Amino acid sequence: MSVVVKICGVRTVADARAAVDAGADLLGLNFAPASPRRLDVEAAVALAKAVPDVPLVGVFVDAGRAQVIQIAAAVGLAGLQFHGDETPADCRGFTQWTVKAIRARPGEDLAARAAEYDTDFILLDTFVPGAAGGTGVPLDPDAARGIPRARLFLAGGLRPDTVAAAVRAVRPHGVDVASGVERSPGVKDHDKIHAFVRAAKAA
Repeated sequence: MSVVVKICGVRTVADARAAVDAGADLLGLNFAPASPRRLDVEAAVALAKAVPDVPLVGVFVDAGRAQVIQIAAAVGLAGLQFHGDETPADCRGFTQWTVKAIRARPGEDLAARAAEYDTDFILLDTFVPGAAGGTGVPLDPDAARGIPRARLFLAGGLRPDTVAAAVRAVRPHGVDVASGVERSPGVKDHDKIHAFVRAAKAA
């Protein structure tokens, strides 16, 4: 079975359709206020209606539980991705499947940290001080050591020309890309999306 591909930070219907046409398995919608890829609930609902057959994952950074539940219901999210400093308890009790993003701080026992969370999946991203994610900085594949591959999404600086090697090195359940398929923050490049999905699936 080929790797699951999530195109994250999708902001427009055109970009969503391009990702679906390319063969993406999941689309990530960013609701973090500080992100250049943020979209509001109204835009997310319109996007969801345009691609009804592809699961949507909401990305949240230290959002309140009530807000997460409200947005998930309004948009019809299939999954919830927690990309801030949420505790294991903060990630529990939702009807959607869940992902906890962990930024790979140098020297940290990432496998032990991942094991603290009983989310369905762990997303491993590059650690950049002051940034929650989407930095485009590559992740060292060795950081994934000890994390069960069946629950691992790999992120951090993946691009069409690097994703195949990362998939072969780590064999994660999925890969997640935002900046690596963009012309500028929040503006997707449709050719890059197609190239990324093709490379990831062929690895």
